Parts: sequence; structure tokens; C-alpha cells
Amino acid sequence: MSSIVDVKVEISVVLGSSVIPMHQLLRMGRGAVIELGSHQDEPVTVLANNRPVAKGEIIIDGDRIAVSISEILIA
Repeated sequence: MSSIVDVKVEISVVLGSSVIPMHQLLRMGRGAVIELGSHQDEPVTVLANNRPVAKGEIIIDGDRIAVSISEILIA
């Protein structure tokens, strides 16, 4: 019998987004910068299997980056 602890969930954090033309994307190379439509202090969205589940803020501690959850979006 399968246990819930064995279920794998893909977690992603969305820092921002941008829309750019395909020809610009194809011209990009290593080191290219894509500007995001958000600011450093804005909340980030936490996705579980591509579905929004929480909001949070980025925490930087030395060379470690983490997300502090501030709001749960699902019940």
C-alpha cells in the first residue's frame, strides 16, 4: 500500500515573469539578462506541481537563499 510520505511534489518559486518576442529569446546567449516584472521586496509565489499554494518572501543568509512562507493559498 502506498503511503503519502512517498508522494513526490515538485516545488518551484516564481520571482517574477516577463514576456519577450521569440526572436529576442533565440538571440540570447550565456550571461543574457531577462528583466522580471517585479521588485526585490515583492512577495514570491510558491508552486507545488505548477499550482500556486503559498506566498512568501526571499531570505538571503550568506550564500544560502530560502523562502519564508507568509500566506497559504490553499485550504
